Amino acid sequence: MNEITKASPRFSYPFSSLQTIAQDVLNQARKGGATACETDISDGFGQNVTVRKGTVETIEYNRDKGLAVTVYVGQKRGQASTSDFSPTAIRDTVAAALSIAGHTAADECAGLAEADLLAREFPDLDLYFPWDLPVEHAIELAKTCEAAAFEADMRITNSEGANVSLNESQFVYANSFGFMGGYPASRHSISCAVIASHDESMQRDYWYSVARDAADLEQAESIGKKAGSRTAARLGARKVATCEIPVLFEAPIASGLMGHFVSAVSGGSLYRKSSFLLDSIGRQIFPPHIQIRELPHLKKGLASGAFDNEGVATRERKVVENGVVQGYFLSIYSARKLGLRTTANAGGNHNLILDNDDGMEFSALLKKMGRGVLVTELLGQGVNPVTGDYSRGAAGFWIEGGEIRHAVEEITIAGNLKDMLLGISAVGNDGVARGSKKCGSLLIDRMVVAGG
Repeated sequence: MNEITKASPRFSYPFSSLQTIAQDVLNQARKGGATACETDISDGFGQNVTVRKGTVETIEYNRDKGLAVTVYVGQKRGQASTSDFSPTAIRDTVAAALSIAGHTAADECAGLAEADLLAREFPDLDLYFPWDLPVEHAIELAKTCEAAAFEADMRITNSEGANVSLNESQFVYANSFGFMGGYPASRHSISCAVIASHDESMQRDYWYSVARDAADLEQAESIGKKAGSRTAARLGARKVATCEIPVLFEAPIASGLMGHFVSAVSGGSLYRKSSFLLDSIGRQIFPPHIQIRELPHLKKGLASGAFDNEGVATRERKVVENGVVQGYFLSIYSARKLGLRTTANAGGNHNLILDNDDGMEFSALLKKMGRGVLVTELLGQGVNPVTGDYSRGAAGFWIEGGEIRHAVEEITIAGNLKDMLLGISAVGNDGVARGSKKCGSLLIDRMVVAGG
């Protein structure tokens, strides 16, 4: 039995209680006839404060808990969940999972991860930082953030609000191979969104910061100032004539392109043959200057973990080397479906970092592009995961002579993801970590931009 824990009186249950409940679930499943079982038990809380136009709009507190159990009767699988931790509710939930398993067909790929794949070492990854944030302080931070947005430009006329949020949780995952692990984690944020208007033009934009440790958050005043400046810069936006030009994806949205790649080389898409990147191991998908690494043990990482959702030990690896795909993103089930080995990605990727041999300053990216469109916002979901066809509404700025000339809106950018990934001609050194993926701004050598 293994654990990673930092004691905290802030949770509804001691960590040891979650362990006890997990063991009880396993015992009941075994007594009920399960040949294998796994369970995930979580407990957490949060506080959210929103200020709009200097007035407190919402103060929210939440406490959540949940228990999920998956049982296997041979290769028949059943799953059930509850938010009630009482002995009766737990007993009924296990019974429900067993009943469901009795009515499902056997699946030769179903089952727990092999025992030798389970994590045995549990480094402290610095994922839990309690934030002592009285609501009065949260309100002041939000007010400071929003006030900075209004002060950034006199054309800021309205606000969607500034938000300060803290979230802390803990969990235990256990299975019938004797594995039990878990830890507490935190995720805090500050955000602001405002509206600018001038003449007939009205625009909206935002900025936010996310971190495990509140001390690592961008200052509230800086967040507000960026939200205000970005919003005002979009005033006077124009449409552009349809053309084929370079497109620069700003860092905060560039990680979305990585997301399309991850989805395409993930097990579910591959074994269902619903991906534009089938059989891509060993193939040149990116240009040679692109490297992508997965760093699951990154200190304070927003997607760090010693093990995945199935208890499989995570490890650092090269996903793309010199533009060539080295590995997929597989869970136990998808790996078995493909006849491969799990990559410890049940639940998603862990701190995926796109590196470039010589990341460029943002101004240098604009110079390199010369003439094109800087995209700062994407709209719609026009991406076909099977063919890779890409067409999305966008807004941003027209670049001429390597400099921003004016804002653009109501445009569509289109291409194919295969061409777009291979056409990454430069990467910025301005990466922003807000989730499980991080990369700088990405310059695509050529896309179709359609305007009015």
